[in-house]
Amino acid sequence: MSTHLQPVQQLVPGGDLSAYIQAVGSIPVLSVERERELAEELYYRGNLEAARELVMSHLRFVVHIAKSYSGYGLPQADLIQEGNVGLMKAAKRFDPSKGVRLVSFAVHWIKAEIHEYVLRNWRIVKVATTKAQRKLFFNLRSAKKQLAWLSNDEAHAVASDLGVDVAEVRRMEGRLSSVDVAFDARDSDDDSSSFVAPVHYLEDHSQDPARLLEADNWEESNHQSLSVALDELDERSRDILQSRWLAESKATLHELADRYGVSAERIRQLEKAAMKKLKVAMEA
Repeated sequence: MSTHLQPVQQLVPGGDLSAYIQAVGSIPVLSVERERELAEELYYRGNLEAARELVMSHLRFVVHIAKSYSGYGLPQADLIQEGNVGLMKAAKRFDPSKGVRLVSFAVHWIKAEIHEYVLRNWRIVKVATTKAQRKLFFNLRSAKKQLAWLSNDEAHAVASDLGVDVAEVRRMEGRLSSVDVAFDARDSDDDSSSFVAPVHYLEDHSQDPARLLEADNWEESNHQSLSVALDELDERSRDILQSRWLAESKATLHELADRYGVSAERIRQLEKAAMKKLKVAMEA
């Protein structure tokens, strides 16, 4: 017998968050037997109604996990929504034959989606791009809840635990300690404090006439140098470079090899030699 579930439209965290949390909390937790039954229906037969019941009965766990990320200043509803995406991905991949509960399997997927959301939105300037930096970001921010600036021993301990350089720990610590500043002064700022807004000291040089003229002259000079340098190459080398780099539809090594009746490796050698001559000529 199917567990009674709330209508889907009532379970959207973007509306009344309190009502949403109350609604998902009222959905009964599945027994081991019922969860296995639903998981088998989904995994082996692709039963979407089983998937729905599995996901709905675990929404309360997403709320619990999302609450631990409230310190980033991001909307709780958005964190929950991202976690729900992770839960759905986990349900789709859950293999009931492994002998574990869905909640244990889904934790990784839920946190992964929330992590991505936090990293995309917590700072306008991205604080972490590589996998190692992301791990450092979350571990270091967790540690900084209890610590001021890290001592040398603490920085070395964090670096050792996470397998990164101490310099990387210090850089990430600086990013975490930075403060976002509005580009324009706020209406509530008085004259003595509004001058610190970036709008007053950051300049836009993109439309500076002198710089635009300089850029045009530089581009024209490069085009002329390239044209002269190409003219100094032999006809075959010039054709190879133009076909490989300057043509709208670029030729492959094998196409040029067929054209000149040589191997693709020979074309690559000729291309490399021509590029070297071109560089020397343009730098002269």
